[in-house]
Amino acid sequence: MEESGELVEMSAHRVVQALARGDLTAERYTAALLRRCEAGRALNAFITLESERVLEAARGCDLRRRGAGALGALHGLPVAIKDSINTRDYPTTAGTAALRHFTPAHDAAIVDALTGAGAIVLGKTNLHELSFGWTSNNRAFGPVRNPYDTARIAGGSSGGSAAAVAARMAPLSVAADTEGSIRIPAALCGIAGFRPSTARYPNAGIVPISPHFDQVGPHARRVADLALFDSLFAPAATPIRPASLAGLRLAVDRDYWFADLEPEVERIIDAALRRLQDAGVELVESAVPALAELISHTTATIQSHELAQALTQYLERHATGVSFTQLLAATSAEVRADIVACTSPAGRYFASESAYRAACERYLPQLRATFARYFAESGAAAIVFPATRIAAPLIGEDAWEIGGRRVGLVAALARNIAPGSTAGLPGLVLPAGQTRAGLPVSLEFDGPTGTDRVLLGIGLALEEVLGCLPAPAVGAARPATG
Repeated sequence: MEESGELVEMSAHRVVQALARGDLTAERYTAALLRRCEAGRALNAFITLESERVLEAARGCDLRRRGAGALGALHGLPVAIKDSINTRDYPTTAGTAALRHFTPAHDAAIVDALTGAGAIVLGKTNLHELSFGWTSNNRAFGPVRNPYDTARIAGGSSGGSAAAVAARMAPLSVAADTEGSIRIPAALCGIAGFRPSTARYPNAGIVPISPHFDQVGPHARRVADLALFDSLFAPAATPIRPASLAGLRLAVDRDYWFADLEPEVERIIDAALRRLQDAGVELVESAVPALAELISHTTATIQSHELAQALTQYLERHATGVSFTQLLAATSAEVRADIVACTSPAGRYFASESAYRAACERYLPQLRATFARYFAESGAAAIVFPATRIAAPLIGEDAWEIGGRRVGLVAALARNIAPGSTAGLPGLVLPAGQTRAGLPVSLEFDGPTGTDRVLLGIGLALEEVLGCLPAPAVGAARPATG
C-alpha cells in the first residue's frame, strides 16, 4: 500500500498518538486525507471542503507541537463536521437552499470542545435536507452515495459524515441524531456510530428538529475512536477498557426488532449473534412490554410538535436573516411536504397541544420507566438488534417485498432505531458483516441511560469478535448492484 493509503487507514487514536510523539506531522497526514477526499469526490460526502485552509491549520498545529505548550487530546486531528452544526469559519447550510450562504458568528458548543482539544475542522459534510429524512438524497446539494456501491444511499440524515469516515476521507466525524441520523448511516456504511445518552454531549448551535431528542455524536471506524471522542466530556474518568464477554447478558426482543428482515440481513445478523455466543455472550430472550404502543404515542408526536418552534428559534437566535416561512418556501418539494405534514393543523402527522402534553407527561416517562425495569429484570447490559431491516437500498428506491409484506422506507430504516433515541438510551452501531453484494449489515447495542462508558467498553470487546469491514474501493470501478 502506498504511503497515503497507509496514513488514511490509521484510526483516530493512533493518529493523535503519532502526532503527539512527532512521528507524523499534521500537514502530512492532512494532505493524505485531502488526496483521499479528491479521489472520492463522486461520493458527494462534503458540501464545503477548503483544502488550503485545512492545510494552513495543520501547519499551525505542527508549529505549536514544536513549542513548549501542552497539547490537547485531539491535537492536529482533522475532524469532519455535519453541515447542520454551526461553524464560524464555514457556512452552515443544513443542506437547504435558503441557508446556502449562512455563516454563523460562533461555533457550536461541540465544535468549541473539539477545537479546544486541538482538532482541525476538515470540512462540512452533506446530509438529508434539514436533517429531515433517512436517505441523504439531497435535492439542493446532490445525494450522498454509499462508498460500497455508489448507486445506493449512504443513509441519513448524517450520510456525508458516515460516507467520509467509511471512505477513509476522515478518521472521525461529528454527526447528529434525532431519530437515527447517526446510527442509520453508520449501519449502511459499515462503520461505528455512537448516539450517547440524551444530553451527554452539548447540543447548542445545531439546526434542530426536536429539543427532546436531538443529540450530537461521533462516527468513526473503531470503537476506541468513539471512546477518544467521549473522553473530551469525561476528562476525569479512568480510560475505557474492553469488557469481558464471558457471561455478558444481551437482551433480544424478537417480536419488535427482528420482524420482517431482508433475508440477507437476517442471515448475517444470525451468524453475528452466534459468534457473540461462541465468545461467551448470553442472549436473553425477552420482550419489552407495550413497546410499539409507547413509541406510537411519543416519537412522531413530540418531534412534529416541536419542529416549527425549534427551527424558528434557531433561525432568529443565530441571525440567519431567514424566517421559517422563507426557509420552508425554498425547501425541496419532498422535504417541504414532510414538514408541512408535521406542522400544519391539516397535516397527516400534526400533533395537537393536548397530544403533545400527553406524550411528554405520560407516555415518555412510561417508556423510560419501561426500559429501566426491562434492564433491571433481564440483567442485560444492553439490548442487541439489527440496526436496519435492509441493507442500503438504491437511490430512489422506497419500498420492498419482504416475507410477503410490503415494507416502506421508514419502516425498513427507522423502525428499529426509534425506541432508543426516544427513551434517551445510549446506542452503539457496529458492522456485523457484508451481504453477498458487498453491502454492510450492522448490529445496534442500546444500554441503560447513563451507561455510555460501560457500553463503549462492551463495544471494544464486541468489535474484536465482529471485526471491521475492509475499505471500500473509493475512486475505482464500482461493484454491480445486487
